[in-house]
Amino acid sequence: MSIKYIFITGGVSSSLGKGLTASSIALLLEKKGYKVAMLKLDPYLNVDPGTMNPFQHGEVYVTDDGAETDLDLGHYHRYTHSPLSKASNATSGQIYDTVIRRERKGDYLGKTVQVIPHVTNEIKQRIADCANQESNLDVVFVEIGGTVGDIESLPFLEAIRQFRHENLENSVFIHLTYTPYLKAAGEIKTKPTQHSVQMLRSIGIVPNIIVCRSEHPLSKEIKDKISLFCDVPDRAVFEAIDVEDSIYEVPMMMKEQGIDEFICKSLNLENRKTHLNEWKKIVSSIKKPKGSIRVGIVGKYVQHQDAYKSVFESLEHGALAHGYKIEIERFEADQVSEAVLKKIQGCDGYLVPGGFGERGWEGKIAIAKFCRENKIPFFGICLGMQVLVVEFARHVLGFKDASSTEFAPETKNPVISLLSEQRTVQNIGGTMRLGAYPCKLQEKSKAYSAYKKLKISERHRHRYEVNNHYTDDLEKAGLLFSGRYTKQKLCEIAEVKNHPWMVGVQFHPEFKSRPTEPHPLFKDFAKAMIQQSKKKKGDR
Repeated sequence: MSIKYIFITGGVSSSLGKGLTASSIALLLEKKGYKVAMLKLDPYLNVDPGTMNPFQHGEVYVTDDGAETDLDLGHYHRYTHSPLSKASNATSGQIYDTVIRRERKGDYLGKTVQVIPHVTNEIKQRIADCANQESNLDVVFVEIGGTVGDIESLPFLEAIRQFRHENLENSVFIHLTYTPYLKAAGEIKTKPTQHSVQMLRSIGIVPNIIVCRSEHPLSKEIKDKISLFCDVPDRAVFEAIDVEDSIYEVPMMMKEQGIDEFICKSLNLENRKTHLNEWKKIVSSIKKPKGSIRVGIVGKYVQHQDAYKSVFESLEHGALAHGYKIEIERFEADQVSEAVLKKIQGCDGYLVPGGFGERGWEGKIAIAKFCRENKIPFFGICLGMQVLVVEFARHVLGFKDASSTEFAPETKNPVISLLSEQRTVQNIGGTMRLGAYPCKLQEKSKAYSAYKKLKISERHRHRYEVNNHYTDDLEKAGLLFSGRYTKQKLCEIAEVKNHPWMVGVQFHPEFKSRPTEPHPLFKDFAKAMIQQSKKKKGDR
């Protein structure tokens, strides 16, 4: 069977949920037994989001092979088992960089290098690379970032137009658009959708399916109008209305409308039975939880919804594993100090996520000290693990000036520092530890209790490490380094021994969690918070 291709474009507005829509449809096809792969094409000129501000771009999702990618790959992972690698994300910056380097090498034999065909050919090659990264792939989903009408998106749209022309029988275009509800008029308006589709058609792309993002259900009259003016069958107009409880309801909503059946018919795929029992259980647990627990996130970008997207989702997965709902309280790290800790008390546990830069460093250390002294569950990720170690060195070992050389280069006690081979790195986008690294666990540890195996592999994105000069003293004082990257003797996991659950990890476990397969550490952290919640109720 030839590989099938599904292209997803967006119109009217950004942030409509193309990645979520693509992931939901991919899940439905995967649950029919088809093997899917997913690709995000981003129009921005950055080579990757690695050096972009999280306030602008949201989180950077990291793959096993060390690609720093768009956050939509997190959706792809949580909803499907698509292979995710450097072949799963391409930016305009990468495309143009490749074309220019090829031109400098003489690969184009002196020809004038142009957007068409050279840039568009490179984009089509990226689609082919995604389709060829694993054998036996059935369907490849290609999401085009940005909005139709953006000047940056034009080369990508032209490339997929050409690709469809070359693969007519095996390609489908889905256009996600916005149908706003005007309160004053008391009705849903289709004109933005009409204009969006008209713009798409003007560059040669005719959508086969229109998905309408809306706050209210679409009447048959509205769907018929969209069908008429956008030249698609009425059965090809689907709605994506706001879900009540969780984004994990979206696949069920799409399934109820029969979008998977329509796609199978359009691509001449067998419409197999969709096995959604496991997913239905997840949604049922979300709607009817046994109880709730509250976690405090102490970070630099907590007011940005997408900056810690995978962390938020993984916390929900961990709670769901026990039938609980998670409530998230957000605290700006630079506003936390010893004097104001009383104001943020009351959570069942606290998590300090990764981040770069000094802002909020002391606030994160204050929350770690608070959790250690009051036996409250604490989870530190990446920089959060370094926070745990520095706090312990300052207030247990008594090294008052203990710090990281990232923030205090002249400190006499560099508990966190660069490896000697990293000090020559000048390019901040060239992170030394990026992607999957193995880790060996100690048996008698909370880490082993969570993973239930001695060897694990997790994804990294950092340069600074725990300084091995201090590890013996720290362990004698009550800190356990329960996980190590043995090849370079690097500390991967730190735990406070005489504490219900205080764990820090140098890697990013949030990138490997799914609602159906919660990450072991988030699952154990949730268990510790449930116990803390019960203890508080008992004390009262």
